[in-house]
Amino acid sequence: MVLGALGVATSGVFVALSGTSPSTATFFRCLLALPLVWPLSHRERRREGRLPWRGGAVAAGAGALFAGDALLWTRAVFEVGAGLTAVLVNAQVLLVPALALLIDREPLPNAFLRTAPLMAAGIVLTGGVFDTGAAGSAPVRGTIHAILAALCYSGFLFLLRRNGRAGWAVQSYYGVLASAAIVALVLGTLWSDITVTPGWSALGWLGLTAAGSQVCGWLLIGLASPHLNSTTSATLLLLTPVGALALAALVLGERPSPLQLLGCALILASAYAASVPNSSRHQLTGLFRRLLGSS
Repeated sequence: MVLGALGVATSGVFVALSGTSPSTATFFRCLLALPLVWPLSHRERRREGRLPWRGGAVAAGAGALFAGDALLWTRAVFEVGAGLTAVLVNAQVLLVPALALLIDREPLPNAFLRTAPLMAAGIVLTGGVFDTGAAGSAPVRGTIHAILAALCYSGFLFLLRRNGRAGWAVQSYYGVLASAAIVALVLGTLWSDITVTPGWSALGWLGLTAAGSQVCGWLLIGLASPHLNSTTSATLLLLTPVGALALAALVLGERPSPLQLLGCALILASAYAASVPNSSRHQLTGLFRRLLGSS
């Protein structure tokens, strides 16, 4: 799970270094991941049988939402920065419960209601709305794109979780990748935004995105999360925005403003508070204090 979260954290830096358009980056990161995932999918099919048609339809829908997420997220990377975009998209930690309320009629936990205002404040600060020295070429527009990406991302996670409960996790994820690549190709053609020959250097960075984010990221998360409780999974996934911020600072030289860093802290703290029960927070706090005392 840790390797998966850190694998996803590399995607923003690799996409930024590729210098390609959102449609090009989304299409190739999914297309190049298909031959890497296919042997695992084929092995699962021989062992557990073919993915049912209903599961395939859900995977196709999840792939379309993932493509929307990736297209909007890639655009936001160049507008607000790779590190900050990863933090903003992490708003899905609070958006997924809202989606579950609307569709499955699951009641909202009290932690969600308490932390939603802090999350909103963090998003505004991270987007640089009140900061003339904010990172990125268009921080406000990038924040809007990142929030829309978080909405698509939440729907993707919601459908992926539903499909994963029935089994065939690898075949389902293979369907997600195929669907996302097709949607990105169609939308990129309609927008005249896609380049099918981006050059070897760009393909190299997008290949690293496919291997790091799509295979060593989301596939590992999809396989590992059923074996962990929700508290542990949600907490470990917070490594993604933290890792993305650190990598963007080291590799791309991105320097968020103090207000943007404050916004990041509010988002991460809100996501943690909404994901981890009170008892676990007290246990972790006690352990942290004991470690400090022993040192």
